[in-house]
This record gives sequence, C-alpha cells and structure tokens, in this order.
Amino acid sequence: QLQLVESGGGLVQPGGSLRLSCATSGFTLDYYAIGWFRQAPGKEREGVSCISSTGTMLNYVDSVKGRFTISRDNAKKTVYLQMNSLKPEDTAVYYCATRRYYCSRRTSEYDYWGQGTQVTVSS
Repeated sequence: QLQLVESGGGLVQPGGSLRLSCATSGFTLDYYAIGWFRQAPGKEREGVSCISSTGTMLNYVDSVKGRFTISRDNAKKTVYLQMNSLKPEDTAVYYCATRRYYCSRRTSEYDYWGQGTQVTVSS
C-alpha cells in the first residue's frame, strides 16, 4: 500500500526555519517525483516545489526561491523541504504528493497524497 506521511510542521516565528519530511512506503521512491504543495485557508492548493526521480529540482512559487530547498534521500525513502526565512504568508497546510518520474505543478497530475502538516508562521 503506497503511503506518504508528512511531518515537521509547527509554529515558528517570522524569520525562523522548519524542515518538512515526506516519508514514503509501499513503492520504490527512485522512480517517482515528489511535489510539495500548500493550501492556505480560503485559497486553492498550490505547487511549491518538486524534485523529479532524477533529482531535478523545481520551485513553482517565486516567493520561496532562495528560501526553500527540496531534497531527497532514496535510501531513507524520504523527501525533505527545508524552509528558511519563513514569512507569515507561508502559513498553510503543506502536502507532499507523488507521480511517476517527472514533476508537475498541477495537483490533478499527482496520484497519491499525504495527509498534510500545518505550518504556522506568527509572532
């Protein structure tokens, strides 16, 4: 059974950092892309960042460039999203999702999703 489980969210002050983890099971991560998405209250879910099966990294939101870094450890079956210099507008539920090989920013193109982890940036 394919599963994705996010962790690492929480409450952080502006300017702080968090590292989100997406632990996978039930499939061979080597052949899959993992995307990170977020959904703020009252807004649509948006793609944040993605890493392909070959390690190509993409950022889909201009405001996170230079602050968020995605990485993967296939041996640990885990993908990470390092988030630095967090801002209140980064507050959202963050989800990871997977699809074969290639990245996409479209939520409809992902086959499996985690349950999400809340990130709140507030003083």
